[in-house]
Amino acid sequence: MNDVARLTPIVEIKQTLAGVEKRFDCLKLAGDERHVVVLWIAREPMHVHGVDLPAGTISLGHFWADRFYNVYHWVDAAQHTVGLYFNLADRTRIGPAQLEWRDLTVDVLATPGGRLEVLDEDELPETLAPDVAEHLAAGRAAILGAPAAVIAEIEAASRALYPLVFAG
Repeated sequence: MNDVARLTPIVEIKQTLAGVEKRFDCLKLAGDERHVVVLWIAREPMHVHGVDLPAGTISLGHFWADRFYNVYHWVDAAQHTVGLYFNLADRTRIGPAQLEWRDLTVDVLATPGGRLEVLDEDELPETLAPDVAEHLAAGRAAILGAPAAVIAEIEAASRALYPLVFAG
């Protein structure tokens, strides 16, 4: 692991559709008010929808103010992609010390083995506001319409930041 002490702290604030707020202390790798990439390192092993993420897994979180989703790009110590976890989202606001977004419940998981799965649709409320339903449909289409291109874009953006994360 490279010396990440020189990176700027940033707080990720996630709001659920039900109004629950979660905060995550991250480090800002790069970005501006339109797109930011944050670093979070798993302190403990996690298991997310069939994907094992050992302690030390690197998460490069890509957030855009103008996209229908954000994505966590999970990378192991050997710099290999473990998976990409897309959150359909809206209301993303990026500031110098924090980023805020609303989690619209539905996620998409992509793995190097070819798995591409829409998750958590069963957790949506029975009634959705029309703007939320439209946003969800647009988010699914943005990811599932050309998944290889979206994944390649994210992996390239992450790789460009690896020198900030991994000792070289």
